[in-house]
Amino acid sequence: MIKIYTIGVYNSTEESYFGKLQENKIDLFCDIRQRRGVRGSQYKYVNSNYLQSKLQDLGIGYRYIKELAPTNDIRQKQKDADKANGETKKQRTTLGSVFKSEYIKQILAPYNLQELANELSNSGAENIVFFCVEEHATACHRSLVANKLAEILDCKIINL
Repeated sequence: MIKIYTIGVYNSTEESYFGKLQENKIDLFCDIRQRRGVRGSQYKYVNSNYLQSKLQDLGIGYRYIKELAPTNDIRQKQKDADKANGETKKQRTTLGSVFKSEYIKQILAPYNLQELANELSNSGAENIVFFCVEEHATACHRSLVANKLAEILDCKIINL
């Protein structure tokens, strides 16, 4: 039985981040960011090359699914909503309604999630995590992806 997890990086350390993956026996890591890097040294452990190397050392498979990343236009709509709400990306705890509707319309609707669900089911992985940077899953598109996949796969979601 597959379990779907989500994880963000903000407010974690390298030790706590990889510890969560190991504690939950994650065997497939799905990176759904637009850019696979984070500025500055605080979160360098999730920059693509380092992250993939570390995951390989831990025996965790890696898959980059750029097609599930929000476009620059959709991201800008969320930045505008954050500004109107007087909060930063790191402070946000929920996605704006405009972001959600645009992401669903432009990204999720045309993407073949059934095919992805079939691939995940046939991958042999049991504990699959979807990753983007926001601390709270509800503040990130990964929650929208995870919710749809959980419906298709009839499984629960665990936010790390």
